[in-house]
Amino acid sequence: MANFTVWKFDTPEGAGRAASIVKDAAGDGLVTLVDHAVVSWPEGAEHPETHGINDDAAKSGGWGALWGLLIGALFFIPVIGAVAGAAIAGLSRALSDVGIRKEDLVKIKEEVVPGTSALFLVLEQTDTDRFAERLHGLKATLVSSNLSDTETRELKERFGS
Repeated sequence: MANFTVWKFDTPEGAGRAASIVKDAAGDGLVTLVDHAVVSWPEGAEHPETHGINDDAAKSGGWGALWGLLIGALFFIPVIGAVAGAAIAGLSRALSDVGIRKEDLVKIKEEVVPGTSALFLVLEQTDTDRFAERLHGLKATLVSSNLSDTETRELKERFGS
């Protein structure tokens, strides 16, 4: 089963650095990186920048649609008040099959703001101990996950939050 997580960093560059570490770990066989997206929101910018989406053309089908729907609806569609609630509710129905709940979407939208960045990851199979060594000290905050409470707690410890 694929694990979906969203990690927030307190700088616009943090998620990009973490994505490089995750890709290196995948190259070394410590984790299976299904796909990822980096959202970087420089201070003063109206909208965030996105990177890393579909680096691999073989993955571009379904994941590209997920990232486009998720990131587009959260950060690029101007929504206010009741319209925002309706957009998030509709998005949560569309994403419920992958374990992303409405509460997760609201939290992502509230947490990822100008001056921060986020790493959206879809991972399978991990050499937990060796992968954890690579992630140690990144100082990220877990914003959303479809992992169990135990798995979530372990990941938070690894990322140093």
